Amino acid sequence: MCYDSVTGHEGSTFTALLPLGAAGTARNRWSREARCRLREFDVGDKFCRLPLPRAAVLLPLVVRRGRLHLLLTVRSMQLRRSPGEVCFPGGKREATDKDDIDTALREAKEEVGLQPEKVDVICRLMPGIDKMNNLVTPVVGFIEDTFQVTPNPDEVSEVFVVPLEYFVKPLNYKASTYETSSGYLTRIHCFTYDDQEHKRSFKIWGLTAHFAVFLALVIFGERPTFEVDYDLDNLMSSSENYFINLYVINHYTRKLLVCP
Repeated sequence: MCYDSVTGHEGSTFTALLPLGAAGTARNRWSREARCRLREFDVGDKFCRLPLPRAAVLLPLVVRRGRLHLLLTVRSMQLRRSPGEVCFPGGKREATDKDDIDTALREAKEEVGLQPEKVDVICRLMPGIDKMNNLVTPVVGFIEDTFQVTPNPDEVSEVFVVPLEYFVKPLNYKASTYETSSGYLTRIHCFTYDDQEHKRSFKIWGLTAHFAVFLALVIFGERPTFEVDYDLDNLMSSSENYFINLYVINHYTRKLLVCP
């Protein structure tokens, strides 16, 4: 394991107690090791041949005050689908997109003004299947803290960041069980995050929360304060098994629905 969990732990005072220069060195090492961990979980094009419509989201990581944060958006109330919900920048693949990375970067530019060259893309994590039956690939990339957000009001009403540790050690969390259209029961994570900058609370749930939790598990390499659907001692293989089971049940059920 190449990640040093001490420097990334929620509430850790390790870097805060060091002199400024030493703290910067520790943060740089921590950031490098986070990238190393993420690359170990890169699925690349492994699932690109599955016969499902494609979509991708960008999981933008930013270091603020020596801690990793995750950038999220709130969907515009003008949108027909899921207005007002928290999500990552992203959307459906277009014919001009070369791959999932292209899709995620294009959508991030359109939604929040993030230029593709300003994203240090690290990996593609295990995909998910959304309620519209799209195969959604999470693309992870680092962005600079100096990035100035310019939301597209037709698509995004707000942009905010959450400390990544919140998705393994939340202050306000609940879980529920959701039955997919194929009859598959799955765990739904739901986080409520009180944002001091915006003076309001954000509800983060569904596939967005699923991706955020998995990202935090990969980077921090420690057990969360709540139950997850993975064997944490074999995270890569168990997450792949979880996805394949979801896909097989979804695909088999849909075939039954269309075949006499």
